[in-house]
Amino acid sequence: MDWQEAEADFESEVLGEGTLPVMFEESAARNAERVAQRYKGGIYDRSLAGGVVPAAPDGEFADLTYDEMRGIVRNLATGFRELGVEAGDRVGLFSNTRMEWAQADFGLLAAGGVVTTVYTSSSPRQVEYLLSDPGATGVVVENGELLDRVLEVEAALDLEFIVSIDDFEGYDDRDDVLTLAEVHDRGAAAFDAEAYESWFVGRDPEALASLVYTSGTTGRPKGVKLSHRNFRANVDQVYRRFGPRPDKGDTPTIGPGSTSLSFLPLAHVFERLAGHFMQFAAGSTVAYAESPDTLREDFSLVTPSSATSVPRVYEKLYDTIREQASGSAVSSRIFGWATEVGRAYHGSESPGAGLRAKHALADRLVFSQVREGVGGNIDFFISGGGSLSPDLARLFHAMGLPILEGYGLTETAPVVAVNPPEAPEIGTIGYPVHDEEVRVDSTVVPNDFDAEGEVGELLVKGPNVTEGYWNRPEETDDAFDGKWFRTGDVVEQRPDGYLAFRERSKQLLVLSTGKNVAPRPIEDAFASNPLVEQCMVVGDGEKFVSAIVVPNLGRVREWATKEGIDLPGDPEDLCHDDRVQDRITEEIEVVNERFEPDERIKRFVLAPEEFTEENDLVTPTMKKKRRNILDRYEDDIDRLYGR
Repeated sequence: MDWQEAEADFESEVLGEGTLPVMFEESAARNAERVAQRYKGGIYDRSLAGGVVPAAPDGEFADLTYDEMRGIVRNLATGFRELGVEAGDRVGLFSNTRMEWAQADFGLLAAGGVVTTVYTSSSPRQVEYLLSDPGATGVVVENGELLDRVLEVEAALDLEFIVSIDDFEGYDDRDDVLTLAEVHDRGAAAFDAEAYESWFVGRDPEALASLVYTSGTTGRPKGVKLSHRNFRANVDQVYRRFGPRPDKGDTPTIGPGSTSLSFLPLAHVFERLAGHFMQFAAGSTVAYAESPDTLREDFSLVTPSSATSVPRVYEKLYDTIREQASGSAVSSRIFGWATEVGRAYHGSESPGAGLRAKHALADRLVFSQVREGVGGNIDFFISGGGSLSPDLARLFHAMGLPILEGYGLTETAPVVAVNPPEAPEIGTIGYPVHDEEVRVDSTVVPNDFDAEGEVGELLVKGPNVTEGYWNRPEETDDAFDGKWFRTGDVVEQRPDGYLAFRERSKQLLVLSTGKNVAPRPIEDAFASNPLVEQCMVVGDGEKFVSAIVVPNLGRVREWATKEGIDLPGDPEDLCHDDRVQDRITEEIEVVNERFEPDERIKRFVLAPEEFTEENDLVTPTMKKKRRNILDRYEDDIDRLYGR
């Protein structure tokens, strides 16, 4: 029996069709004494600490069992009901990823609420929209800073309560502003098991569970309506692929005994499903990183078996690995040799004795240290939320840290396809999950791509697909072709059924020659380049392809020092320096060799500022805001094309 058949035939008590609170309660009963959550001390002024959960030692992780987490969720659910939350009420969740986010989410869902997510980077104007659009009656914020941001726009909202996860100062005169501990204590005093179960047992799985707002790369965020059934179906689909099926053998799985490190925004549907709902359904342990800036320390403390992230984080992780290798007993020369050996070894179907010996030496000198640097216990990483460079994926596989790339959208709750651990295909976004129908509409784009399979817009249909957008009937109609959801993404469906991502259909460049160019593979080709931090390809309607390139200023200065070149101190002046321009040209020419003539970068501009969330050039999930970048560098692009 092959893995697809085993996946379809898999039976487990984890799989089911009830609501999310039922899913959590059943898992908590099965795994009562197992560790559910791990949380770090010394980084938050947690209102729950001391009285409800033990205070973790500074810089160390403490544990909560499933039984303890269940008690907190039950009391929070009752506390929210005491505050007036009823079935169908929308309540905002405005916090960074942390233990209490998960507890509040399950508490609100058990109370019958509909959780609407807000990114912590949201400005007051955005907060106003993300709470007013769904008609939120309450909001859970992380701390005093975010509380102030809500109160700044309070007059435009209709909030009945505001709850802060952390302790805060001021507002003692308001009985509608509480800490999460106060909500918990109210719930503990009023908890009744029969009443608690009545709020969700027997509730229609088709009921709305959450409004997850799109990241806004193509306009104003839309509230995607996701039901309990949408999420629960996707949990089942992903668990069939990663759970401990009988046919798995030595293949790593996710289940009791697994530990994941959570650091992506839980406001994003990818982490909400893969790092939250699915993990807790499976009986896994979820540890919460202090921040994306402390991952190396947190990996070492937690020693997780898996983690989910977006391609940009893996690019940053590789940069960190490379920089630390060059400053350790392993020289940059040895590291470079090891990665080349790794590429060759992983790319060979039948490596000879010489290559095997080289790989064993590379593993002893370099790769084993890299694995120890991320805790020494990683079975695999999962990548979503954007396309991953195949070259970077091969490097991680070669180091014994496989990255399994997947694909999904907010509208599909989110996973449509993901590479199976037992049969990964680098360069693809995986095989569609069980009970998910896909088809390719090749009429959407001219099929002039070099491909063995069919290329076109991906359409999907399945129990995880949204019914539409909140208060956006016209946009809902536009998003569907009958019962098929139009993803807007151009893919290749290979003869073996795996999907390969090409580009967002709206981001395809159509040159004045009529040639279609997908920017993302070109941009991804720079992912492991030491001198290029970021790249965005442009050229829609033009004769040739150009690029906005963000150099890695530190690495450029290192190169200059070795060459005896004295560079300007100002980043903008450095980017205009002819010697730097010539050096980056060399890197671009190396990348150009991988592509067809029409796809090669002919001209470029060096940008002195990295694309970040702070300068509004990427989304909270690190996707480029292409329109914003084009606007920011409009004059430079005009010069590239002689306008």
